[in-house]
Amino acid sequence: MKAAQVFDVAGKVALVTGAAQGLGAQMVAVLRENGALVTGFDAAPGADVQGDVTDGAAVQAAVAGIVARHGRLDICIANAGISDPDRAPLHATTPEGWQRVLEVNLTGVFHTVQAALGPMRAQGQGKIVLVASMWGLIGAAGMQPRPAYAATKGAVVNLARELALEYAGEGIQVNALCPGFFRTPTRPRDAAQEAAMAAYTPLGRIAEPEEIAGAVLFLTSAASDFVTGSALVIDGGVTAG
Repeated sequence: MKAAQVFDVAGKVALVTGAAQGLGAQMVAVLRENGALVTGFDAAPGADVQGDVTDGAAVQAAVAGIVARHGRLDICIANAGISDPDRAPLHATTPEGWQRVLEVNLTGVFHTVQAALGPMRAQGQGKIVLVASMWGLIGAAGMQPRPAYAATKGAVVNLARELALEYAGEGIQVNALCPGFFRTPTRPRDAAQEAAMAAYTPLGRIAEPEEIAGAVLFLTSAASDFVTGSALVIDGGVTAG
């Protein structure tokens, strides 16, 4: 089978959360460029559907709208996430900051996947990608203390394993995507931060946004039909050390 067929997502119906900027916007772009019918969901302006993943009813409504238009949902990428607003070690983290990260990064994933499972279970197939982080596999404090972010992203990695087992018999594959340092409109914030990120990465640089494309197409296409419960790491070698 030719590669174009293996990685084909043409005509597939997709939902991407956290879609208005950064890697989420790049995920929307690569799927659309390859023929998928994508709805981007984000609390920020610029998404196809504006809403907060912490609002379960809003996510359910977005999925219902997708199914009403297209009759199905083939791909769900739960990408919405935030970092610790306090940017501090645990002893200096506020309960409000901790709770907000949990609500977006973990409860938001719960709402997103629960909404997507309805149509996917009914049609007997689907691809779910939970966007975690390399900081879900190792501690982030070597660069900057982010206890809530690290805790939630670690939970997302194991949630992918749990869901993979729960829905393996229903034709639904669930995997985690664990990016490292990628260039986005807000990161790196300056040359010093870019230099620090590059020095921390064995490949000696940070990734460009388009370098997420291969992983996205792999996890959302037939190429990953026998892949479930995995954590695909794209971090330039950081977690290999």
